[in-house]
Amino acid sequence: MTDMPPHRIAMLGGLAAGVGLLGYALFEAHSPVLRRIDVPVLAAGERPLTILHLSDLHLTDRTEARVAWVRRLAQIRPDIVVNTGDNLSFASGLEPLGRALAPFAHLPGAFVMGDHDYRTTVFKLPTRYLRRDPRSGDDPEQEAAVQALPWREVRDLQTAGGWVDLTNARGRITVGDRHIELVGTDDPHVDRDVFPPSAPAGDDATAVRDFAGRPLRLGLVHAPYRRVLDAMSDDGVGLAIAGHTHGGQLCLPGYGALVTNCDLDRGRASGLSRWPDTRPGDEANTRMLLHVSAGLGTSPYTPVRVACRPEATLLTLRPVD
Repeated sequence: MTDMPPHRIAMLGGLAAGVGLLGYALFEAHSPVLRRIDVPVLAAGERPLTILHLSDLHLTDRTEARVAWVRRLAQIRPDIVVNTGDNLSFASGLEPLGRALAPFAHLPGAFVMGDHDYRTTVFKLPTRYLRRDPRSGDDPEQEAAVQALPWREVRDLQTAGGWVDLTNARGRITVGDRHIELVGTDDPHVDRDVFPPSAPAGDDATAVRDFAGRPLRLGLVHAPYRRVLDAMSDDGVGLAIAGHTHGGQLCLPGYGALVTNCDLDRGRASGLSRWPDTRPGDEANTRMLLHVSAGLGTSPYTPVRVACRPEATLLTLRPVD
């Protein structure tokens, strides 16, 4: 038997490793999980509340398994459902979106929109995401020619179920005999955000109270840009909820996300954190909480994930210890 040259062995080994990694990345992108996170945001004595956070479904007519998985989440019976946008990749995802959300229509809910509720997904070089601002690599003429998505229908199928549209707006949601204040913006990733004018929180006896004893206010935004998070923190939001990042989508074990596709730091690419960071002398539990979902989908042109499984999240709001 002829001995194989070392360089050829190395080349074949690298090829096999690459094929194996690609296979795993494709598998992981189709293996969603439900994450459960306790959120210490309520005042002492308040009853816990559960929020199902959905984000970045990126549906098409070929994502039926994702639709079925989302529908099964209705079995957990959350108190509230929030959807932080990017529901579609192509217009063909509109009918599947209606079926995905139908089991939750009877529940209190709220939503904001993402860029991929307005414009169809087009192929872009993955290396653009390594830029400090990935948008700087976009061709303005090509961007202007991107096909519009049926965003009004995306909005209407959610409002038809009674969900509150927080597109640059404030609102209120009622859960049983209690209410929660809401504020949201349109997607800052495409500069559609206009933070709503200030409004004092309601102060009646039916308000759920946050850790500071104020009526609880939730903030929703698709892309967690710092300017919106700062505005929410200044507005008295107790918990901000966002998506967009895909958790980095391609992560390194032990290192985490390589990018966030916005100006949020990598350490907050997914999960629960405080905003802004606690400074010396601050009480840790007086800062706004931020939850960023890694989302459920991907671009159809890059249907892979590494060390970052697609997710929905069940947030359990509980009193501060």
